[in-house]
Amino acid sequence: MSAITHDTPLAARRPGSPSGSALGRGLVLAVVSAVSFGLSGALARGLLDEGWTPAAVTLVRVGLAAAVLAPVVVVSLRGRWSLLRRHAPTVLAYGVLAVAGAQFCYFAAIEHMQVGPAILIEYTAPAAVVGWLWLRHGQRPGRLTLVGAVLAAAGLVLVLDLLSGADLSPVGVLWALGAMVGCASHFVISAHDEDALPPLALAGLGLLVGTLVLGLLALAGLLPMGVSGASASYAGHVVAWWWPVLALGLVTAAVAYVSGVAANRRLGSRLGSFVALLEVLASVCWAWLLLDELPAAIQLAGGLLILGGVVAVKLGERSVTPRRGSVVLQSPGD
Repeated sequence: MSAITHDTPLAARRPGSPSGSALGRGLVLAVVSAVSFGLSGALARGLLDEGWTPAAVTLVRVGLAAAVLAPVVVVSLRGRWSLLRRHAPTVLAYGVLAVAGAQFCYFAAIEHMQVGPAILIEYTAPAAVVGWLWLRHGQRPGRLTLVGAVLAAAGLVLVLDLLSGADLSPVGVLWALGAMVGCASHFVISAHDEDALPPLALAGLGLLVGTLVLGLLALAGLLPMGVSGASASYAGHVVAWWWPVLALGLVTAAVAYVSGVAANRRLGSRLGSFVALLEVLASVCWAWLLLDELPAAIQLAGGLLILGGVVAVKLGERSVTPRRGSVVLQSPGD
């Protein structure tokens, strides 16, 4: 998941700054972020197969990331503690829906289906946001945006392999759609940038809220929290359970969030969101390398349609004059 920043790249906002070097560093950071986020599904699947529950994996991941990013949040606020009170509802909604909800649903989905199809279903979120803005706020999309939404919907049909009547887990699909809703919530909630929290503060505080919510639900007995001390297996190699746990919290969350925000400050949200689509490819590649999972040919074709649809949706934004509080579609990841 990449955090929303201003659409103007850092090089363009600071006179005299080297745009070429900023662009290069931004691209490297964006790739690091996408590859890091994409690793989460494969790592989580190894733990789920050994008896961990999706809630436990999610809690550990967001909890470790929240702890690591806590000093960064304090620095980014620079003593402006009044922002916390003013934006408390936004932080709460972001933490519940975009962090805890999206990640828990994604991990619950891959418990019942392959990583590749699950992340592809989640990435139909930009098309869902277009529909929400049209129905809720009357923001009629342009022709290119509508074409992108149709392509994404057609791709979803292929990813689900509905045409061949293949055996599909309805539970897994429902969880993946839940992750899509959480992902779409990220776009909507983080779009309002006037007098808003710094992106790193929103991400870090969202992780903290997600951790507290999941912890409270677990203490109340509403979420099954199962862990296992058994070793996890990846690509035929057995590793101690704490290796993937540390990697989930430090690499796929903390490093991924920080590098994503740093990248978008250099690239701007539009270019950063295009590069962040690499997260889908990274998720499929990691699942192939670590779990020997590869979607069927028809699902890969559907994935290409979904990505093509997302690109069309993003390109369609160019014909719309941004308004205060308008939604900028940007990769959320998992």
